Amino acid sequence: MDSSPKYAAVLFDCDGVLVDSERLTNTVLGEMLNELGWQISRKECISRFVGKMLRDEADVIEKHTGVRIDAEWLSHFRERRNVALEASLEAIPGIAEAVRDLDAAYPGLLACASSADRPKINLQLQKIGLFDVFDGRIFSGMELPHSKPAPDVYLAAAAALGVDPTETAVIEDSPTGVTAGVAAGAHVLGFCPDSPVHQRPEALEVVGAHEIFTAMDQLPGLLIR
Repeated sequence: MDSSPKYAAVLFDCDGVLVDSERLTNTVLGEMLNELGWQISRKECISRFVGKMLRDEADVIEKHTGVRIDAEWLSHFRERRNVALEASLEAIPGIAEAVRDLDAAYPGLLACASSADRPKINLQLQKIGLFDVFDGRIFSGMELPHSKPAPDVYLAAAAALGVDPTETAVIEDSPTGVTAGVAAGAHVLGFCPDSPVHQRPEALEVVGAHEIFTAMDQLPGLLIR
């Protein structure tokens, strides 16, 4: 490996790719949906909501609870979620080493493009010690007209980096995110470890993932010649 990049830039999703946050987030979400009267299991909560923006799921939540979630409810959810993340968040195994290796090969050309709100993204990257790598190249779908599965956040990231989105690699772990990366024209690598909060490979392949990998120590070899 001679450390020459295979792509113009690498765009990372955050939740489930950089940080192991879905377990914590969905535990809090499940508790709050239970409080509204929806006795949803953590497994169903993960299946229904991973990779999606909660504000876009208001109709589903109202159907099951009779309650229309509003800005105040979402703010309360974010507060409770952030307490859990601050206390217990861990990095995806091997991601720190993989990102540092890639940062050397792609100086200034790594970005984090997430559906999450910016305070959450910042909190998480700081918690796992990778904020410095992505600082100035962090993009939130909540700040754009459309979040994933629309391609807006990946298109915005590519534009900010000054690269053609069709020449980028996108690292994703959910069908929603893979759909967004494919719509942006990127080469999408689907992360599918053996984990209850991650998808099976076929769930990502059916929406267009170009490659599947199962451990972060594989990633530099897929992105560096």
